[in-house]
Amino acid sequence: MSAARGDDAVARAAELRALIAHHNERYHLLDNPEITDAEYDALVRELQAIEADHPDLAVPGSPTTTVGAAPSTLFAPVVHQVPMMSLDNAFGPEELGAWADRLAKQVPADTAFVCELKIDGLAISLLYRGGRFVQAATRGDGITGEDVTANVATIAAVPQQLLAGAGPVPEVLEVRGEVYMPVSAFAELNRRQAEAGDRLFVNPRNSAAGSLRQKDPTVTATRALSFWAYQVGEVQPDRAADLTSPTAALAISQSATLAWLGRAGFPVNPELHLVHGLDDVLAFCRRWESHRHGLDYEIDGVVVKVDDLALQRVLGSTSRAPRWAIAYKFPSEERSTTLRAIEVSIGRTGKATPFAVLEPVFVGGSTVSLATLHNEDQVRAKDVRPGDTVVVRKAGDIIPEVVGHLPTPGRRRKKAWHFPTACPVCGGPLVRLPEESDTFCTNLDCPGQRVQRIAHFASRSAMDIEGLGEQRVQLLVDHGLLVDVADLYAFTSATFDGLEGFAAVSVANLLGAIDDSRSRPLGRVLVGLGIRHLGQVGSLALARSLGDIDAVMAADEATLAAIDGVGPVIATSVVRWFDSEVNRSVVERLRRAGVNLIEPGAGGHGGGDATASDRLAQTLAGRSVVVTGVLDGYTREEAEQAILARGGKSPGSVSRRTFAVVTGEEPGLSKVAKAEELGVPVVGADGFGALLESGELRGPP
Repeated sequence: MSAARGDDAVARAAELRALIAHHNERYHLLDNPEITDAEYDALVRELQAIEADHPDLAVPGSPTTTVGAAPSTLFAPVVHQVPMMSLDNAFGPEELGAWADRLAKQVPADTAFVCELKIDGLAISLLYRGGRFVQAATRGDGITGEDVTANVATIAAVPQQLLAGAGPVPEVLEVRGEVYMPVSAFAELNRRQAEAGDRLFVNPRNSAAGSLRQKDPTVTATRALSFWAYQVGEVQPDRAADLTSPTAALAISQSATLAWLGRAGFPVNPELHLVHGLDDVLAFCRRWESHRHGLDYEIDGVVVKVDDLALQRVLGSTSRAPRWAIAYKFPSEERSTTLRAIEVSIGRTGKATPFAVLEPVFVGGSTVSLATLHNEDQVRAKDVRPGDTVVVRKAGDIIPEVVGHLPTPGRRRKKAWHFPTACPVCGGPLVRLPEESDTFCTNLDCPGQRVQRIAHFASRSAMDIEGLGEQRVQLLVDHGLLVDVADLYAFTSATFDGLEGFAAVSVANLLGAIDDSRSRPLGRVLVGLGIRHLGQVGSLALARSLGDIDAVMAADEATLAAIDGVGPVIATSVVRWFDSEVNRSVVERLRRAGVNLIEPGAGGHGGGDATASDRLAQTLAGRSVVVTGVLDGYTREEAEQAILARGGKSPGSVSRRTFAVVTGEEPGLSKVAKAEELGVPVVGADGFGALLESGELRGPP
């Protein structure tokens, strides 16, 4: 980052100080930010660069030397006996290395570091007297915070009385941590908001902050907030010098302090790690950057601390942050940009989905110009309109979504957007079904549906026809070569003559992939047909129970609904789909083209030529097995299907009913931790085959 120079630097520094102060107030006091965290960080970093190049511009009270914002007048003030400081940030390995190099001048080479997840929540100070909770305060400006005791008292995770297992406790103990809203609780809150027609919350962090700073504690109590403890502040009498004292941990190290807090009844995040050396610190940071979405709470980085508390005291602090700790920030997954327009796309089932046309913005590792808005109710609840500044989120590999708009003081907004009544592709009517939030194009011959249906049929989870993506499908439909999925099996090399992008090699590969798809099992064919509500689990359940397509087509709703994994909604949808003469015609043409319509080894009355020896033993009947990580020899879908084929279930989360958790490479650590917490057996990848074969858990030889 290049800093401004001369008079420009003076003007820009003043402008940045005013901007940062304004956004601090919006974020810390009003819980209604106008920019994203990443954009705020960029302003602070620009001011830091100017002050580094022009030290005379580093005026007293600069935002680069202060913490948070002054407390509001909504709550009584609380003075922190030990200042609640902020943290300096590192935005990549180089900046983390520079911090480590500065430390190396003052600490031994074998210094231990504690790596902790940086929870995206609200910093809170909890005060205990005689082991009983008496006060809670926000960070405020680091010196004075707000008294939110009544609200924090409603959070079940905050202990009202310290546990006897910790032994004698200090007369005065201040514990610091983060109040946060679990992702699942945030989703439920927004569901209730949408049902009530109220504005949706943008993210869990702002929701937690707004929930905690309610004047009415009964509102806070409905918001399912939680808490992680990560630090000790004031302790009276001072930290015990006697190493035999039960509270000696509070004087030794960060890791020992956290262990003591856990024994005292505080929730301490389990994903902490004690390491030696920068390489191990970076490995921890990179691992969690790629696994951040496997948790039920949001994190935006890793906090790295010198473990030895005596060394922490030697290293000291600047005016705003300790020198012995740093926050390694992950790349932002939220950015703001301008919403140019709201348009509607038509999916394979005719579902009409509104999406945002955006001023292109780089977020989550790629440039985004389109983002989903889900449905009519979501657009209304988020109250986003063309011309708004909106927050775009791209968490991991999911489709980018608009999560809300940011206020723009002084700008008049356009009129609220309304869902169109005509299909943008074919002009047919768009109809919202009773008791549903989705809208559909009712024209079965709509070209928009056709492209999506065929692309879905060729997708990896269905017939897995490599080389037949949506763009190629669109081209073939536009040239009149594809009307439905059965047309694929009539293709020859001559079909592609004169088509741009279809060289001889790619044509041969595509024809080979189409030919290979003829042998897919019935379960994959049912997935590919794109029957509404029928996904992978239901398709395999139908295929294994009934055996062949004729039995599926002949079954009534009651028969289908009785199959485990199907139920009445899917049953009704399947019967309606096969009632269509057009759909039955497609199935018959697939049959004539040699597409397999039998499930090998099925236990139903179809089953083709499968013999008793071909049928898979139902070794996992009624058992739930969760798979996490990469298993050698299996894709994720294949591992789940192997479990389903043996009568088991493969849910995405761990519960007390889970029979076992199978872990491959890079497993979801939260699932493993949950299994250990609940006493659910954890099986390594090398034990997966034996589990499938016998249904039994085998210990090490």
